[in-house]
Amino acid sequence: MQLQLQPQVWDFNLCLTATYLILSLFISFTFALPSASLESMEMDASSADDGRIRTGTVWTATAHAFTAIVGSGILALPWSVAQLGWILGPFFLVFFAAVTYYIAILLCDCYRTPDPVKGRRNYTYMDAVRALLGPKHVLISGIMQYSMLWGIMIGFTITTAISTATIKRSACFHEKGANAKCKVSGNSYMLAFGALEILLSQFPNLEKVTFLSVISTLTSLAYALIALCLSIAKFSIQHEAKGTIKVAMAGEDLATSTKIWQVFQALGNIAFSYTYSMLLLEIQSPQAENKAMKRVTLYAIGGTALFYTSLGCMGYAAFGADVPGNYLTGFYKPLWLVDIANLAVIIHLIVGYQVFAQTIFAMNEKSLATRWQAHGSFFNKIYTVRLQCKQDYSFQFTPSRLLLRTGFVIFTTLVAMMFPFFNAILGLLGSISFWPLTVYFPLNMYMVQANIKRGDSTWIMFQVLSLLCLVVSLVSVIGSVAGMLEHLKHAQLFHINL
Repeated sequence: MQLQLQPQVWDFNLCLTATYLILSLFISFTFALPSASLESMEMDASSADDGRIRTGTVWTATAHAFTAIVGSGILALPWSVAQLGWILGPFFLVFFAAVTYYIAILLCDCYRTPDPVKGRRNYTYMDAVRALLGPKHVLISGIMQYSMLWGIMIGFTITTAISTATIKRSACFHEKGANAKCKVSGNSYMLAFGALEILLSQFPNLEKVTFLSVISTLTSLAYALIALCLSIAKFSIQHEAKGTIKVAMAGEDLATSTKIWQVFQALGNIAFSYTYSMLLLEIQSPQAENKAMKRVTLYAIGGTALFYTSLGCMGYAAFGADVPGNYLTGFYKPLWLVDIANLAVIIHLIVGYQVFAQTIFAMNEKSLATRWQAHGSFFNKIYTVRLQCKQDYSFQFTPSRLLLRTGFVIFTTLVAMMFPFFNAILGLLGSISFWPLTVYFPLNMYMVQANIKRGDSTWIMFQVLSLLCLVVSLVSVIGSVAGMLEHLKHAQLFHINL
């Protein structure tokens, strides 16, 4: 991956003013929300109707939702818009947001079955599939969902290494000059990231890492705002909007076929950036779930769509066809602000990793606990380690959690080191998961829940929407696979230079 330098004189006052205005708007919107209605949705432990005490609120659910949506995919959006041009680029940013929001609203009514208000709760995506579509669909949806979650963890590992390497390279260029050779190996950073995730993975479950979701949300907003600020500053300096309305115009020295594959890959990148529906039921916790989560969905997708469209378009206007795949690697000055943005990316991905990992851990351990129950209690027994300091500290663990989670994180890190292809990985993940998990299964579940008959006008509309999204997914799969094959021609396993 190449670091593109922009050694220009930046208007710091403009940059800081833009950041202040955008942040002020966000804070104003946040505090303008009707606090009384939000408080009324908080979960009262005594009102739990299934014996399971839940402590989630609209605020904590929104934090989890932002963490699930806003991730490393935002850094590839300006590059994606560059492949699609000024017409199709913004259109697909809005299109994917609208589709994700509409179907997520329908999925909210599938949390309880058969009645969306008083029915039995489906605590996971697969629980809803089992209750509404039957056991034969559970295996397929489960494989797709957890493969996608695992793929996101791989993407987080790659992106963290890129951001860490960018900080080190920026310091090198600042010290030795813009023409210095400052290559950095990403292996050590991926290993360090994996080691840290092994420690964090020992938290028992997702409810115990709510504070991580809050941190992840704040840091994701921080680097998104900084990236947008840098785009505005660069655009104001050059006094012109770069880019074209034509498709497949990025990369003058590339073959036409490669440009077409990149257009398809860009669709997958945008789809990946709206990863939400498959985690909606897992994070759904407030009382009056369907009503509360519809509001959470509005806040989360509405806010991220605004950021995505602004950053994607401003990034393309600032760089044109030369926009880098990982957007933050395209900036060299101001050094302090770029480093803060990359540091925010690193923190966000470190803690966001656990939101996806804990979902996988919960599924695996629930399944294995049942199988190992007949072989003694060693793997499931809780052990306590006490540390004697000025105060007594205790750490509880089970052998299954310690061994299986550690092994899973190690395996994920090794796979990320073998395939460090940022844009191609994001495009492939998004294209594979978008149609089945975001469109097909939720629409079919809702049709069963709402008793929509075959041939009805609503059924026909759902089929048209599903077919359209399937076509988008297929072409983006083709583009992403072609991109990965192109990278593999020049790649060496476990040899990563950033």
